[in-house]
Amino acid sequence: MASSPCGNSNFDSGLEIKTRSVEQTLIPLVSQITTLINHKDKPKKSERTLAAIHRVGQAVSVAVGRFVAVGEAIATENQELKDEMGQACFEARRAGDAIAQLTDVGSAVPSQSDGRVTVFSDRTGMVKAARLLLSSVTKVLVLADRIVIKQIITSRNKVLVTLDHLERVSTFQEFVQIFSQFGNEMVEFAHLTGDRQNDLKDEKKKARMAAARAVLEKCTMMLLTASKTCLRHPDCESARINKDAVFHRMRCALEQVIEIVTEARSCGENKILPASIYNGIKDFKSSVECLRENLYSLSPQGMGSQLEALVERTEDFTDSAYTSHEQRQAILGLCQLARQDTQQLVHAWVEAQQSVHAKEATEDMEVAILKTCQSVSDLRRELHKVAVVRASDLLKVHGEQLPLRALKAAGAEGNLEAVAEYSHTLTEQKEQLVETCRLLCHVSGTEPLEITCIHAEETFHVIGPQIISAAQTLALHPSSKIAKENLEVFCEAWESQLCDMALLLREINDVFEGRRGDKRPYLSLPRPGKHSANLKTAKAVKLDAEEQTSMAKLGLELRLLSSDVDTEVEKWEEQEHDIVRQSQSLASMAYNMHLFTRGEGLLKTTLDLFHQAEVLSEEGLQLCSSLRTFSTQLVDEEKSVVMTEMEKLVALCQQLQMGAKTPVQGKTATFQKVDSSIQTTRAILTVVLSLLPFCNKLNRKYKSERSSLGSPQDWRERQDASTPVKEEGALNGKNSNGFGVKSLEQHMAGLNLLESK
Repeated sequence: MASSPCGNSNFDSGLEIKTRSVEQTLIPLVSQITTLINHKDKPKKSERTLAAIHRVGQAVSVAVGRFVAVGEAIATENQELKDEMGQACFEARRAGDAIAQLTDVGSAVPSQSDGRVTVFSDRTGMVKAARLLLSSVTKVLVLADRIVIKQIITSRNKVLVTLDHLERVSTFQEFVQIFSQFGNEMVEFAHLTGDRQNDLKDEKKKARMAAARAVLEKCTMMLLTASKTCLRHPDCESARINKDAVFHRMRCALEQVIEIVTEARSCGENKILPASIYNGIKDFKSSVECLRENLYSLSPQGMGSQLEALVERTEDFTDSAYTSHEQRQAILGLCQLARQDTQQLVHAWVEAQQSVHAKEATEDMEVAILKTCQSVSDLRRELHKVAVVRASDLLKVHGEQLPLRALKAAGAEGNLEAVAEYSHTLTEQKEQLVETCRLLCHVSGTEPLEITCIHAEETFHVIGPQIISAAQTLALHPSSKIAKENLEVFCEAWESQLCDMALLLREINDVFEGRRGDKRPYLSLPRPGKHSANLKTAKAVKLDAEEQTSMAKLGLELRLLSSDVDTEVEKWEEQEHDIVRQSQSLASMAYNMHLFTRGEGLLKTTLDLFHQAEVLSEEGLQLCSSLRTFSTQLVDEEKSVVMTEMEKLVALCQQLQMGAKTPVQGKTATFQKVDSSIQTTRAILTVVLSLLPFCNKLNRKYKSERSSLGSPQDWRERQDASTPVKEEGALNGKNSNGFGVKSLEQHMAGLNLLESK
């Protein structure tokens, strides 16, 4: 009873729990019901234990009553759920009343032998009531979760309608008015889908949602400039192509979000992930190792076919024009070695099957199994090295952005021939990056990272031609400021994707080396250039050797601090907690700044560094907002400590933001600004590092101590204090208290009244 409800995530009603919020809501209820069921095994109780059990039974009944009241309010506000929700609430209330009656001291019967009180004589009744309660409460939660899905669909529909209007506008005045509305609707959609992404249990769906949301985020700015360019130059074919591509990509991303939240099966969903070499090797080794227990788990022909399918996938590496002769020979040699070891295994395997006494693997067969597994592991290691080295080299080469700079210059000069020449160069770079993303997908190590590799591949594939069409438009209209701005935005999107690829590479290495690579919820953290239009006129310069040397000590401190922050966040049980996500983001961006001080990484110029500092300050202020929300559950002394540190963090983030935005002239002033930015970032990480263990301790404490059932008014006040009404309440058109899964889970959190005795 204790393990089936949450362990399998499926109840008697056949409902599947797909979100963390629903699952976490049920845990206290499962705990208390398990306590009651376990007490059935020892029917004779002391008066103290009997009183405690009575309190648990009554507490369950009271909490369920309040829980049901919220469910019934939801049913009233959403007529399409009224019948189903009403029935589920009725069953939950009935089960809660039954548990209260079965744990009622008044119904206890004195034992004839020793006069001690015996309770729970009806074990079958208790089990039945417990099952009904868990099933009905789960159904209420899942039905309430449909409201969240409905909100996302409604928000998407509003965005689509406005998107259609934007596509058809013919004047700047009309465009500005509609785009303002579109921006507000996209903010609402971003909030709703961000919450949903963090709540999803399925890591593949979470990765697909992150990819779709990244497309929408980047395309919003592209849509603005592409549309303005098209309005300014209505007869320009390249401007129209550029704009149409953005609108098409946004619609595809919006559709993908809806497919994920509704679990619809479209053509895109039916397209299975390409078979990766990593998964092929894992499956092959699993098949080989199964022979230890069962000599007949598969046929020799089946094993041979499995290996050949695996070797065939390595052709993506060996057939590539960018793979060196030495790398190709090494891969082919390891493939041949794997074939030989597998053949020896088959020989030993057939001999073992023919032996009358052998039921398990023989000694010769065990040696052959170990050699076969080792050879395919060596193959995986070599393929990983080839893919990672290729990606690292490409990032170094493309970090200079020479084709982009040349395209901008040629476009501004109106030189169509030069634009065509550099477009060809950019297309070659795009093909290299697309192929490299495909190779990284083979060795990524987890399905979420595979999805992120596919997203990166698709992004390079799409943005490359968009940059070219934007450059062609500028070349046709070299004096157009809007066309120039449009090309700049698409180039920034390309650079941003290169940043994302660098982080993806780090994640893949972490997984390969057994570190925490698959725990980070977001891959697209640093975005140099985002929200930094005010810095475009500043001159980008590089640090010389002497300046880099003087920065080295500060940079080393940043690296150590970012590593310490990563270590602290790994200690949190809730890896999806906002404080964890935002702290990881800060650490990743600080690490980028550390690489800058060494003349490495994707932050090549001081302007890149200042862009990164501005984004880091924004993320730090978001962390402050999360800390403020977190502090609402704390008592005075604890709250005072958190708020004091948070105020320091706010001041430092504002200082960093103002410094990053302040223009400077001259080499000395620029160097001082770099020094100030890095020192302030170091101070920010120091405060974060002091907060993380303290907040983790408090989070664990309050998670285990949610044991008292307050009055409905008390609960309402807590909910009022912790709900960001300005964002979610306003977006939903009503106060979010008492609405959806989040309000329901607050009632259930108070159930943990008694530890099992």
